[in-house]
Amino acid sequence: MKGVWWLALFASGVLSKPRCRCLHGDPCWPTVDDFAQLQSTISQPLVHPVPPESACYPESNPSGNCTDVQANAFIGIWRADQAGAMVFPNFETFIFPNGTIEACYLNTTLGFPCEQGSIPTIGVDARTVEDIQAAVKFAVDHDLRVVVHNTGHDLLGRSAARGAFMIWTHHLKNITASPTFVPEGAPENETYYALTLQAGVQWHEAYDAAQANGRFIVGGLTAGGSVGAAGGWMQGGGHSAFSPQHGLGVDNVVQVTIVTASGEHLKANSYLNSDLFWAVRGGGGGTYGVVTSVTYRTHEISPLTVTTVDCNLSSSAVKKDILTEYLKLWPGLSDAGWGAYLTMLTPASFSLLMVAPNVSLADTNATLTPFLDFVRNAQEDAVIQIIPFNEFDSFYQAFFGTPDTGVGLNNELISRLLPREVFDDSEHLLDVIMNLDLILLVHVAGGQVSQIDPDSVGLNPAWRNATMLLLSGAVWESGVTVDEYRVVQEKLKDDLAVLESLAPGGGTYFNEGSLYEPNPQHTFFGDHYERLKVIKDTYDPTGLFIVAEGVGSEDWDSSLNCMLV
Repeated sequence: MKGVWWLALFASGVLSKPRCRCLHGDPCWPTVDDFAQLQSTISQPLVHPVPPESACYPESNPSGNCTDVQANAFIGIWRADQAGAMVFPNFETFIFPNGTIEACYLNTTLGFPCEQGSIPTIGVDARTVEDIQAAVKFAVDHDLRVVVHNTGHDLLGRSAARGAFMIWTHHLKNITASPTFVPEGAPENETYYALTLQAGVQWHEAYDAAQANGRFIVGGLTAGGSVGAAGGWMQGGGHSAFSPQHGLGVDNVVQVTIVTASGEHLKANSYLNSDLFWAVRGGGGGTYGVVTSVTYRTHEISPLTVTTVDCNLSSSAVKKDILTEYLKLWPGLSDAGWGAYLTMLTPASFSLLMVAPNVSLADTNATLTPFLDFVRNAQEDAVIQIIPFNEFDSFYQAFFGTPDTGVGLNNELISRLLPREVFDDSEHLLDVIMNLDLILLVHVAGGQVSQIDPDSVGLNPAWRNATMLLLSGAVWESGVTVDEYRVVQEKLKDDLAVLESLAPGGGTYFNEGSLYEPNPQHTFFGDHYERLKVIKDTYDPTGLFIVAEGVGSEDWDSSLNCMLV
């Protein structure tokens, strides 16, 4: 009888091992011959990513061009060009269950060895769709953990995973302008002046192409434009200071192409594979397949006026007074199509950039003079500029054309989308801002964003009632112990609870979220989650594409390597 009971349990799967992906170092890992066979089917040599900092090791006799690494390690454009780099190097590291940290630090004097950490050891440098199809087939055949990596500009570490197999899309750089683009299956009279960007195109390249064609495209705004324009930015939603005027990135997509887990290369738009098209527009990157191109509608070039305010606040009282007046401007300005970024990286710093598309210098002055006069009276040394631009490109070159130097640091974020109602109780919002060490108020919602049907795309519906994205976070030194890092984590969790108090049960932006969300399915995707999960299971039934806190991740253990049983 006992034997029958044992067999029954075994047959039912109760005692069977969970299904786990094959990782580098496991006995199941593909052989040299297996990789040679893969090599014969792709256009480029297999890539073997390493942390870029490894060029500086060993310290006594560096193995690579350490001078180049040291000169460029904090520049996003450079990091994006390295297969083994993440923009924020904490996501290159790996923490073992016993607390041991495996990493490769730029500062060689810390005395730690350089190790692989969370960087995949091998992958495909995709230059064609067929390369991606071959990589997907290989990963399926060998049941590998897959990482889709473009620029490494990821604040949840989704484009790195220890022991994984990388599909590197960074060199897919084609850009096609189409003055009369018709999505496949659409009526012939449904045309767009569109730009089709392959997966590796970055925003600085997309902006150059738009300018060359006399058009404007809604995209991300970071110094140097290193963020990918057709990858995770769009799939997470994609915000811009111009979103209140023209909508989010997902609102401007008219077609995508994508390689799914079956190896098929599909077109998706409102008429063809419309469920997949709905899901990839806001349902998260690295989840439904490998996006190979995105076609965006473009807009006519128009003038804009930019206002900047920079100062070091002389006291907390002055800070509170200026913030009180500043918050009174919203959501009225976003309703009028304005966008803004207010950055306070220290308790005393204040750096504001406001963008007013299609608003004249005179009208900008009229709108902002009361606030700017208040700032001048409260903080006499504040530097204030109001600058008109004839078109986006000259603005972009002036404020974002220089390569960024704010990357290459250990960094994690927490965030919340703030609905309009939060501004009805601005006192509570003000208290929260005053008590956080690092704050970014990102005015990229409201206006056109709030006028679009929340169910038109897979994006978190919380965006449609939001006025602002509030971000905070932490930056820490390399070489900390795991206990010191746990202190950072606990502070982030505590601060996240404070943000949650602003809009209980609310949501946030998946691309700039936290790894410590108690309910990531709701916070990142809202009531779209169930439909997104159905679509995910339809196109990726075995869970080939799994990322931290993404759709379907709850079916896997914390390592995302083994399915829960």
